[in-house]
Amino acid sequence: MSTVAGDGPVLSPAAFLVRGIAVGLAAGLIAFVVAFAFGEPYVDDAIALEEAAASQTPADPTEHDHADAAADAAADPAADPAVDEAGVVEVSRENQKSWGLLTGTLAIGTALGGLTALAAAAVLGRLGGLSARGSTALVALIGFVAVALVPFMKYPATPPAVGSGDTIGGRTASYFALLLVSVLVAIAVVVLAHRLRPRYGGWTAALLSGGAYLAIVTVTALLLPTVDELGDFPADTLWHFRRSSLVTLAALWASIGVGLTVLVGRLHDRAAADLAHRELAASL
Repeated sequence: MSTVAGDGPVLSPAAFLVRGIAVGLAAGLIAFVVAFAFGEPYVDDAIALEEAAASQTPADPTEHDHADAAADAAADPAADPAVDEAGVVEVSRENQKSWGLLTGTLAIGTALGGLTALAAAAVLGRLGGLSARGSTALVALIGFVAVALVPFMKYPATPPAVGSGDTIGGRTASYFALLLVSVLVAIAVVVLAHRLRPRYGGWTAALLSGGAYLAIVTVTALLLPTVDELGDFPADTLWHFRRSSLVTLAALWASIGVGLTVLVGRLHDRAAADLAHRELAASL
């Protein structure tokens, strides 16, 4: 990796990481706005459907006992309705879709921004003739495909009232298994393309590596179990929810890619200008 000594900018992993974290925070905020505007209304619809279905279930013979317990709790001034029997504090829906959602998107954006920046620093100058801007944009694109798009195609996001609680562990394990394979294979094919480029050229190496990635993740997705637990959930609500989820992911990764590409490009330009000045001064 190119570095510049002295007071000028340094193309170091630390410099990339700082910019990645800053971009990730901004991307998390953008993702929050997108998710709140386009995704949360469908989450509210799904919760309403879930509550309506629960209200139509046959009466529980013990419901009077529950009612008596609730009355006793209400009569106790020390009882806190926001705390269940297990001592877990219940978070209101308003807090979930505001501060809770914002906290989640900021945390995820910061993590992804930092990791993408470190990956961009690692491949700088190692992807053929790509500039610092080009290699950073490519890393962000590969990250979106490997981390977000491929797992989403097999295991798309599901709103409340969809899926059985008994299978959530297996579904989560399958999702992360596909995510892990996708990321590891993406790293491997980048290395493969780098080694094939001197022999076959840049475009051919990229096509061969891309084909290898597609083949491996496709086989992996076919081998993993398929989840089909939709029941009678409205198809239009499910479609809109999943579309908004994908749009949120795309907004997050696009913000990281564009923002990091701009900042890394400026950092590289400053480093190159500083190095040129030093070389000119040394030649005098």
